[in-house]
Amino acid sequence: MAQIEKRISRYTVYEGEALNLYVDEVELPDGSHFKRELVDHPGGAGVAMEDEEGRFFLVTQFRYGENQVTLEYPAGHREAGEDPLVTARREIREETGWSGRDFEYLGRIAPTPAYDNEIIWFYYCRKDQFVGQHLDADEYLNVSRLSLEEIRDKILAGEIDDAKTVAMTFLLLEKKKKGQLE
Repeated sequence: MAQIEKRISRYTVYEGEALNLYVDEVELPDGSHFKRELVDHPGGAGVAMEDEEGRFFLVTQFRYGENQVTLEYPAGHREAGEDPLVTARREIREETGWSGRDFEYLGRIAPTPAYDNEIIWFYYCRKDQFVGQHLDADEYLNVSRLSLEEIRDKILAGEIDDAKTVAMTFLLLEKKKKGQLE
């Protein structure tokens, strides 16, 4: 059975706006010591917003880490101590220009738990009213709408590899198939 490691010390390598990087010394269950590198991230929320025609809002944007343009569900970072639902409501408005209604919690993922404590919370909602897009100063994106089947096909064709979009799409497909979402 897996055992918990105990942190002995922490060295701060970097503290930034989006994340922090630490090197921790931990004690393993057998008493030996080992170093662990940790990316400390506040987490975020992703939103699958459906319109009246059964299409979902996606955003196309350049992602520096992958050095490519991605197609993904709208999402964003949590502010310190912020409820993930508040993050979801803010991000869907900022990125798509539409407010959502009837928000439902879908689940969450830990994208890379070996060295990163980021959690992404997933929400589903219905399109509500147009309120105007309010992008961050460093955001340049386009909004599109696709059916779940079209999104699934793009994932299977290798055209979408964003982890939250892949996970959320298959979660949505299963929940809809089981009648857990309208």
